[in-house]
Amino acid sequence: MATFLRILGIETSCDETAASVVARHEDGRGEILSDIVLSQLDEHSAYGGVVPEIAARAHVEALDGLIEEALTRANVSLDEIDAIAATSGPGLIGGLIVGLMTAKAIARAAGKPLMAINHLEGHALTARLTDGLSFPYLMLLVSGGHTQLVLVRGVGEYERWGTTIDDALGEAFDKTAKLLGLPYPGGPAVEKAALKGNPDRFSLPRPLVGEARLDFSFSGLKTAVRQAATEIAPLSEQDVADICASFQKAISRTLRDRIGRGLARFKQEFAHLDVDRALV
Repeated sequence: MATFLRILGIETSCDETAASVVARHEDGRGEILSDIVLSQLDEHSAYGGVVPEIAARAHVEALDGLIEEALTRANVSLDEIDAIAATSGPGLIGGLIVGLMTAKAIARAAGKPLMAINHLEGHALTARLTDGLSFPYLMLLVSGGHTQLVLVRGVGEYERWGTTIDDALGEAFDKTAKLLGLPYPGGPAVEKAALKGNPDRFSLPRPLVGEARLDFSFSGLKTAVRQAATEIAPLSEQDVADICASFQKAISRTLRDRIGRGLARFKQEFAHLDVDRALV
């Protein structure tokens, strides 16, 4: 099948440097021809979180090589690329500048169009590329900086049904891990510790559970974790495991409630669709 369009994509919004080549075929089907991601975990782990200046320098050092590798794996030359796309926000300003300026330079030198991409919109539309999902659908977006329920009606047509009113879920995991003396990144560390823990030892709050609105809140849960840890300090390894397991249980119950209410609203508004495929 003939390829209608090829895009070189560049992503440098936080602590991962990424380059990819994506194709669109004549029938409208999308295909990821290459996807190269370089993590910066080693650079930031000593600081317990992402250091923007270090992230930006790491992007500078890695990006050219990743772009070349992405083109090679896709088996295309720069001449065969139809446009250059780069994340323009939201994200860490230093990293965004590195990726966007690199994309601008390539686009200018190669005579290609430049597309500045909102990476949250990229998240919203990825399901169509990877799974061929039809509009509309409901998206749960969970990251270090965002926790949202978004109705995706079409390209450029989004309704934010719920968002965090304080901390994002990823941030809550990272800060809980740091509080308990676990390594960065916090999410995998908390999950690993929780495997050996008792999820019923600590009764932690389920923020906003039962409320009709679809927002999220994790600041109070994070505070409750701190209080529980302070009351039994110094913490043993089992104490840490139990707190992590109880924390994850509270998170899962909160998400189940928020997502369930979102799906119920989606089913009501789009009764003609199969709700089982509504959430991505």
